[in-house]
Amino acid sequence: MALITETHLRTQLVKGLPNPFPVTDRDKLTPAAVDFLKDRGIQVVRRVTSKEPKILPESLNSGRMLIPVGVSNRHVHLSREHIEVLFGSGYALTPLRELSQKGQFAAQETVTLIGPKSIIQHVRILGPSRGASQVEISRTDGYALGLHPPVRLSGDIQGSPGVAIVGTRGTVVLKEGLIIAKNHVHMSPEEAQAFHVGQGDRLLVQTIGDRPVIFAETIVRVNTHFSLDFHIDMDEANAAHLSTGDKVQVIGKNGEITSAERR
Repeated sequence: MALITETHLRTQLVKGLPNPFPVTDRDKLTPAAVDFLKDRGIQVVRRVTSKEPKILPESLNSGRMLIPVGVSNRHVHLSREHIEVLFGSGYALTPLRELSQKGQFAAQETVTLIGPKSIIQHVRILGPSRGASQVEISRTDGYALGLHPPVRLSGDIQGSPGVAIVGTRGTVVLKEGLIIAKNHVHMSPEEAQAFHVGQGDRLLVQTIGDRPVIFAETIVRVNTHFSLDFHIDMDEANAAHLSTGDKVQVIGKNGEITSAERR
């Protein structure tokens, strides 16, 4: 909020006062300031601002472009149809805990994955339901199952291998939908603006812990429902000595390094 006085307006006369004179709905004009503008035929136009404060990146305070880390273990996204096949007609997933992204949750329910070589039990389901079922695993998990999924962004499942999913009431055999999730950053539009990036940009992200690693092709995903988060899988986290809640630093974008930690 700004307090606009007659004295302040007089100091702006040298540069010239705009007409109409813009103020936000949080600004306050003194009565003398209102009369000053009125006497000169200058109208006041108020711009509405958001009532909810925006939480912008830590970099605005620290001078570095830092992003919190979210490590994703193997998990499953299910369609409404497949939830009912696996757990029964009309079944609804039971939320266990909220995830970093608004509206998403880890469910109490788990499933078993069956591959040519072995099985992996107790794989967590993430809700809510999606239009198409998808399984995200690490490359290490793929070796265990005897499957070799491609590295893809979530939702890009065309041409990927399938896998069998076993629930408490039934089994679903996916024809496609098994991927290794490509690392990416979730951002709100305000956060993307603060980082000077847009949807689909490729960030160069550097760890700042005991084992410096650069992730050179981290895709930016922007949505009004997103919160700032750098998503990697367990293999990547273990290799870089990262845990959920750690911070990484943006050192460039689209193949160009602008800054980096030196050790």
